[in-house]
This record gives sequence, C-alpha cells and structure tokens, in this order.
Amino acid sequence: MGHDHSHADHSTNRTRLLVAIGIIGAFLLVEVVGALLSGSLSLLADAGHMFSDLTGLIIALVATVIAARPANDRQTYGYQRAEVFAALFNGVVLTVVAVGVSIEGIRRLIEPGGPEVQGGTMLLVAVLGLAANIAAMFVLRGGAKDSINMRGAYLEVFGDMLGSVAVIIAAVVIMTTGFEKADAIASLAIAVMIAPRAFSLLRDVVRVLSQAVPADTNVAEIRAHILRTPGVVDVHDVHVWAITTGSHVFSAHVVVEPEVLSGDAGGCLLDELSECLEEHFDVAHSTFQLEPATHAAHEDHSHA
Repeated sequence: MGHDHSHADHSTNRTRLLVAIGIIGAFLLVEVVGALLSGSLSLLADAGHMFSDLTGLIIALVATVIAARPANDRQTYGYQRAEVFAALFNGVVLTVVAVGVSIEGIRRLIEPGGPEVQGGTMLLVAVLGLAANIAAMFVLRGGAKDSINMRGAYLEVFGDMLGSVAVIIAAVVIMTTGFEKADAIASLAIAVMIAPRAFSLLRDVVRVLSQAVPADTNVAEIRAHILRTPGVVDVHDVHVWAITTGSHVFSAHVVVEPEVLSGDAGGCLLDELSECLEEHFDVAHSTFQLEPATHAAHEDHSHA
C-alpha cells in the first residue's frame, strides 16, 4: 500500500477535488430548481445530499492543503490529521441529511394528499444528476483508497449517485402508475443508503482519534515478526496507531541479547526492524527502545 502524504499525492488530490467541486457545484442549482418545479421530495433530498457533497468536497480540499504543510516543533507529525477532522465533519453532515429526509418522508407518507409531483421533470433532472455523480466519482476514485478524507468525499458522491437512481425509479413509477407516494418512499430509501455510510465514516474517524490499532493491523503478527529477528529476546510496550489513514505509527521496547548493545550491532538491528515494519505492515514511523533483559524488570508492564 502506498502512502498518500507526499507533495505529489496531495497535489493530485487537490486537482481531483477541484474538478469534482466544479461538477457538483454546477449541477446543484439545476437539481434544486428541478425539485421545486416538480414538487419531488426525493429530488429535493437528493439535492440536499448533493449540497452536503459540495460542502464536504470544499472542506476536503481545504484539509488537503492544510495536511500538506510540513511538520514543525509544535506539530511534530505535521497537519495530516486535518484530513480526519474533515472526514468527521462529512460524517456529521451525512447524518443530519439522513435524519431530516427521514422525518419529512414519513410525514408525507402518513399525511393524506400532499403536493402534486411532476414525474417527467423529476426524471429528467434525476438522469442529469446521475451523470454528474458518475463523472465526479470517476474523478475522485483514484484518491479514495489511501486517504480517509478522499474516501469521505468519494462515499458522499457515491451515495448521491444511488440517490439519483432511487429518484429515477420513483419518477418512472409515478409516470406509469400515478402512485405519487413513490416519491416519499424514494426519499426514505435515500436516507437508508446514507445512514450506514455515515456510520462507517464516523467509526473510522473515532478509531483514528482514539488511537486504536488500525483495522488492517495485527499486533500479534508484528510482535511475532520482531521476535523472529536474530538478537531479540522479548518485546513489550507495543503501540500501533494512525495519524490518518495510510500513515501508521509504531513504538515498542525490545529486549535484546547483551552483544547487540555493543559495537554496531544495535544500529543494524534497528535498521532491520524498521525495514521489516515498513515492508510488511506499511508502518512508516517506527520507534524502538533497545534494552537488556535486566532493564525490563524496572518497568511497569501495563501495555501490550
């Protein structure tokens, strides 16, 4: 897995975000006007989701600029975690949209009558919205694997694409059967699609901010690799966390044989351990404290 924090990668992500912002921003007004003209709640819900996409993309763009700033004496890991806070904002926006759409959709389903829905206008705008979302997804796809920030932006646009499909289905039902409550049902379907993605994004943010072990990292396996290294007797106080997605940090106390602490053997062991973690576990920042067996007895082993 590659890292997403080089200058080139951040520059590429900014370009992706700028293009996606242009696509989503240009179409948002069309969808709002279409929703008002057609009387469609699902189209308005999709417009609300698209607005959250636009807001999220702008926040993500700002985050990539901040995250690219170099480390200093006050921010020793740099500003990479700005991406995580942007993803947190995106998750909250998605949750608010899901709740608001659900409340209005249920109200329209229970209340008799309701506004007349123009299926033809609704269908036309939804098809155009689908095309805009597919284009934006194609632009963002390349950065979604390695960056939690880009992933949040990609997921928002992906959900909006599914929302457009739901609106298209509802419009076809209204045009062919006259069943206008299909619009409210579609709006609830959009809310159901948004909620799990918001939960997933917020869960990943909490994992990073709580400094939990990254989901794709096995501490026992890392410990086993270290213990198989010649000269290593034991390992304790193992910690693995992430600054942001794709930027893992590791620290441990490594008990070694006495001869390792003399001459150049210690430096060679540190190089070997660092290379092992970077190659097998995608850990770019690793810190090892080498110590003799007698030193371990003086420590409080309260950690893994």
